Amino acid sequence: MIDTAAPCRPSPAAPTRGVPIVLLAAASAVTAANVYLSQPLLGAAARSLHSSPALLGAVPTATQFGYAVGIALLVPAGDCVDRRRLICALSGAAALALAACALAPGPGWLAAAGFVLGLVSPVPQLVAPLAVALAGGRATGQAAGRPVGRTVGVVQAGLLVGVLGARTYAGAVASVAGWRAVFWCSAGLTLLLTLVLRRTLPALPPVGAVRYGAALASLPRLFTAEPLVRRVTVSGALVGVSFGAFWTALTLLLDQHYRFGSTVIGLFGLVAAASALLSPAAGRLADRLGARRGPAALVVAVLAGWALLLPGGGSLGWLTAGVVVLDVATWGNQVACQSALFTLSPGAHNRLNTCYFTLRFAGIAVGSTVGSLAWAQGGWSAVVAAGVAAGLAALAVTVARSRPRRG
Repeated sequence: MIDTAAPCRPSPAAPTRGVPIVLLAAASAVTAANVYLSQPLLGAAARSLHSSPALLGAVPTATQFGYAVGIALLVPAGDCVDRRRLICALSGAAALALAACALAPGPGWLAAAGFVLGLVSPVPQLVAPLAVALAGGRATGQAAGRPVGRTVGVVQAGLLVGVLGARTYAGAVASVAGWRAVFWCSAGLTLLLTLVLRRTLPALPPVGAVRYGAALASLPRLFTAEPLVRRVTVSGALVGVSFGAFWTALTLLLDQHYRFGSTVIGLFGLVAAASALLSPAAGRLADRLGARRGPAALVVAVLAGWALLLPGGGSLGWLTAGVVVLDVATWGNQVACQSALFTLSPGAHNRLNTCYFTLRFAGIAVGSTVGSLAWAQGGWSAVVAAGVAAGLAALAVTVARSRPRRG
């Protein structure tokens, strides 16, 4: 079982009346959007900086890499320091990084500033356990009248709105005022968010007396000590493999088979709107079904999505239906997995989130490679086979019973 350090200071009474859940969802939306701002701006920035779009492609890569590093190194600090101060500090640093992006004199500066922006942007991964703590979340899965899954679902809905809206917002502002104005506007919005959070959030001292170095060192032990953590994080990674394979191969299918342009291909990303709307419902489902059956039900829905996608190689209607079901099920599975992890020790919630998202992103990266290889070797049917295999493996891990330890 997970063991935490003896409490050094009690957790606050968590008065949620003064911290609306919608504010925490908005914090997720704004900070998640910052990670994806640069993608629609590459052409305009390349022309402005007299560089090639291919070279500017390093900017979103650097931002995503910085984001992964930030999840691994900064999210565990949420179990060690006052979370209000940590989130406000990261949000303030993100505003400065956005200003640095706006001032970039060349591609190297922009890539470096993008890396720093990603590094200080894992606020959504801190906000989800924060929302549970503010709602008085306990190991029972209840959060002061608000079930944990519903709380996590609302916060994730904000994240998805930010991811979805970032590209549209960035493109619209850039078309009117130029690409630098996008970063300036986002810097101002992020600074405003920081001030609101600083004024609204109560002091949130850590539950346990763990130090930062010990928190990082404890991550492998958290993974190995608790069967629920292993089951949830590994199954989440396998769903990530399925998800990564799908979105990589979908672009190839739409481009090479259906002969769609980039504008139409981009419209398929709007299915995330459905995922955002249904994330709270997925959270409620996870609350009703529990830590094992909730994630399992969403993995079954992932497999149903792949079943709809099988004829999608020759039917746009089946393809569209499969995209919606698979995307909603994948993000719903993420809500269910986080909800399951948050039934464990409150003093380790941020580290548990780190374990989950580290493996989740690794799974998506592996899945992108798998999807490309499957498409090259056997076309759409091979992609579907790979996605189903990953989904079945995730289901097997999710429903597996842990063997009792001997001795």
